[in-house]
Amino acid sequence: MHFRFRFRTVIGLAAVAFGTAPLTAQDTLASDTTQAIEEATAAALAWLELVDAGEHAASWDSAATSFKRVVGKSDWESAVQQARGQFEPFGARTVSSSQYTTSIPNAPPGEYVVLQFRTAVAGGRHVTETVVPMREADGTWRVSGYFVRPE
Repeated sequence: MHFRFRFRTVIGLAAVAFGTAPLTAQDTLASDTTQAIEEATAAALAWLELVDAGEHAASWDSAATSFKRVVGKSDWESAVQQARGQFEPFGARTVSSSQYTTSIPNAPPGEYVVLQFRTAVAGGRHVTETVVPMREADGTWRVSGYFVRPE
């Protein structure tokens, strides 16, 4: 954060010195969106660590309230085992896309980040994992959706 502030300050001062426009509200929005994506990605990766470790109950406990309303803890444990079982173990992940949005179909309005990971799995195969963290009322990013699709 401190580095980002200094960097923006230097760019802003350079813009003034060279007679170009200073940072705009659009620039600030882009910076806020970038920060949201970074925070949501960190939350998603921490949550995925639980799932990868087989700590399905703990992953449910740390999921978003909306997630818990849709799927019960025991149902989640069954669903995650069914969705991932044929691909275990899951290995290295690479973010293939990330998108900040305030609207997700069939979900309440809010702040969401739709993340897609290309993930190595058993047998030299890959899957696409889609993880959807949302910012909850307390400001914390928590996973509200998870999907696995073979490539």
